[in-house]
Amino acid sequence: MKKLFIILLIGLLLVSCKKERTIHITAKNAATGQGYAGLGFVLRETKGYVTSSGEVQKKVYEGTLNTQGEAVFNYKLKNNRSYVLTTLVPDEELCYINNTSYTLANTDDNFKFDFRFAECAYLKLNIHNVNCIDANDYIEYRRLGLSIAETNNFVQIDGCFQYEGEYFALPMGEYKYEWNVTKGGVVNSYDSIFYLTNNQYFEFTLNY
Repeated sequence: MKKLFIILLIGLLLVSCKKERTIHITAKNAATGQGYAGLGFVLRETKGYVTSSGEVQKKVYEGTLNTQGEAVFNYKLKNNRSYVLTTLVPDEELCYINNTSYTLANTDDNFKFDFRFAECAYLKLNIHNVNCIDANDYIEYRRLGLSIAETNNFVQIDGCFQYEGEYFALPMGEYKYEWNVTKGGVVNSYDSIFYLTNNQYFEFTLNY
């Protein structure tokens, strides 16, 4: 009986032991790379049992990011607990969020978590076939995100086309339009790059 008690005690100690990990957090603008200084973050521990309201979580560490949008701290994780790291989001209207929380795996020795946000800009696209030959004219175009990766398929439009768009929101950053124009059996290719700043309204017109 005494031997069984010792085995159980050793097992309990092994399960509940702690190992100190280094946790490195960065929160930056995905378009500019600028850090979000003063943004808060919280580390929560799940105790491993469930109530009617779900898993019980306990706040075990909190802090704010430095002027570079970074924080590094050490914390001892218990093997029989799970942990979630969350960050607050910037006050600005956002059109891109890569993540707001990460789950820490106890199998990892150290952790590095990147939070990326981007405020909104507004784009209006117009398309005008200004020198239409006939219904066999066509244009194919697409938008590429250069600051925040975005790749769209080409859209093809036939004939003597005229279009006035509406403003729509998208993440701030650098964008590229590519378009190919076919008229009279001749194909010409074009592209244009522009940068959208936070809360900017920008009108882009494809004349072909």
